[in-house]
Amino acid sequence: MTYTITLQDAPRDMGERARLEAEARFRKTLERTLGGEEAVAPAYRAWQQAEESSESELSDTEITLARQWLTAAGRARNEGLHALGEGEAYFEVRLAR
Repeated sequence: MTYTITLQDAPRDMGERARLEAEARFRKTLERTLGGEEAVAPAYRAWQQAEESSESELSDTEITLARQWLTAAGRARNEGLHALGEGEAYFEVRLAR
């Protein structure tokens, strides 16, 4: 399944090239940490499910995937935003339907 990554609330003076580079760094780090592009959607879905459920409602696999997502997304965010400094920027991940 494909997905898109969009940098949100970036600094106003950030150029298009810098935005695209930040998004590419996020994607690369996310995929590398999770084990490839195909691992992104399952981990993201498990994290979404975990956000909406109690731990007792989740399978062991969902819990593991959700934890992997949190680790990978944190690393990817740090890598993606490393040149931007402090601010409100964040990366939005959207799965293709």
